[in-house]
Amino acid sequence: MLVITRKVGESIIISDKVEVSVLEVVGDKVKLGINAPREIKIIRSELKIAKETNVQSAEASAGLKQLLNKGKQEEN
Repeated sequence: MLVITRKVGESIIISDKVEVSVLEVVGDKVKLGINAPREIKIIRSELKIAKETNVQSAEASAGLKQLLNKGKQEEN
């Protein structure tokens, strides 16, 4: 992991296509501005984690449902 210190008004550039600027710092919150081409997907990490958790839960539920249905079929 690269760690860089930036002040308000300063930025970093990633791969000549994405610029991340520090817009504001208030207390423990930092407001960032991201300038990137539309085709580059940008998502907050907590949303990605939540999505992955939801997918895993859905897969587990589907697997459990299959097992329960299989058990019912074997009873008949």
